Amino acid sequence: MKFKLIYPRWEKLEGQTNFTLPPHGPVVMAATIPDYVDVSFTDENVEKIDFDEECDFVGISMMLTIQIKGGWAIAREFQKRGKKVIFGGISTMLHAEETMLYADSVFLGESEGRMEAVFEDFKNNRLKKVYNYMTKQPAIELIGPARRSILKRELYNHKGVQMVDLFHASRGCRFSCYPCAVSYLGGKSFRPRPMDKVIEELDTIENNRLFVVDNSLAQNKEWEMELFRNMIPFKKKWISHTIDADPKILDLAAQAGAWYVYQAVFDTSDYIKERVKKYHDHGIGVEGTILLGLDNQSEDDIKRLIDFLLEIDLDLAEFTVLTPFPQTKVYNDMIRQNRIFDKDWNNFNAGKVVFTPAQMTAERLKGLYDYAWDTFYKDETQEQKMFRLFSDVVLREMKEGTYRPRDRKLANKSFGKKI
Repeated sequence: MKFKLIYPRWEKLEGQTNFTLPPHGPVVMAATIPDYVDVSFTDENVEKIDFDEECDFVGISMMLTIQIKGGWAIAREFQKRGKKVIFGGISTMLHAEETMLYADSVFLGESEGRMEAVFEDFKNNRLKKVYNYMTKQPAIELIGPARRSILKRELYNHKGVQMVDLFHASRGCRFSCYPCAVSYLGGKSFRPRPMDKVIEELDTIENNRLFVVDNSLAQNKEWEMELFRNMIPFKKKWISHTIDADPKILDLAAQAGAWYVYQAVFDTSDYIKERVKKYHDHGIGVEGTILLGLDNQSEDDIKRLIDFLLEIDLDLAEFTVLTPFPQTKVYNDMIRQNRIFDKDWNNFNAGKVVFTPAQMTAERLKGLYDYAWDTFYKDETQEQKMFRLFSDVVLREMKEGTYRPRDRKLANKSFGKKI
């Protein structure tokens, strides 16, 4: 049986450096497909879809809300050719009812231990409209190494510079943040993978640069330290979401190859300033993630926050507008308050304002969002700041003997200097 797996295209935010990382969901899902199935994969972000490619069954994996309308259109093209299409992934779960209108089948939940039944149903012409496992997560021990062999590696670089591979050591999140859907998608408890499974997967990853995509590594200090101890021998350089600012943990993180972390900057407190300094003191870069448009933010609050970012020596900053994604508390509140005025899912990209803010107009919030990007990057572009982070990691890799250039000549030419 030939299964065609597709990841729909999505647009970067205006002003962001335009590079593409290999997607995580499709390679994790592909690892759970039965061995008798021949899987081919197309990431529409880096190559065109061949709608006439020979296949028996089509899967569309969607992570972001801004992918779903494109995913629906892709499904129609395959269905015109007589192919059955199954949808899965994060945004399929968030937009399940709508997606059912375009799908022959939808898969909701985590796929470990469940795909054999789906493919058997397809083979026997009894494919179900819905496979719903949202309320019953599989045993965490079932998660094996992702099937990265389906990726076309040569397509994932930026100007000749090797990008990161994506990897996860846990699922679920014990924090239930207001704008976030993670507790709906992955459960409200922290579910760490067994450490032997983590080590097994790290051992299969050739890339020496990783993005550890766990929702937060700062969920259990003992586990966090154990994870970093076990990562040290692999000599990877990695990016992650928040880690604990405990000096013992930061020291282990640095030894394990922490490159830079994403840190939410939600106010102008000394807590944030000191946290950024602690990361830097351990040689770990910081990309601030700044959410604009919360109900408690006035125009002056946002301007003060932007000024504060310039004081605390962030390496990078990413600004987003509060976006009421389905299955979040903010969505439920705004629906009840009749504040969502734009319901075109293509505009739910965290860079457009689709709701009425509490303390300003939608137009003014969009203006402040643009002002934030322009102000933070007025002296150096995002690409220039990112290049400094890449230069730092390349120097570390060279010192350790782990540097693996994808295309040294192209990288030198693109960035205008030797690395």
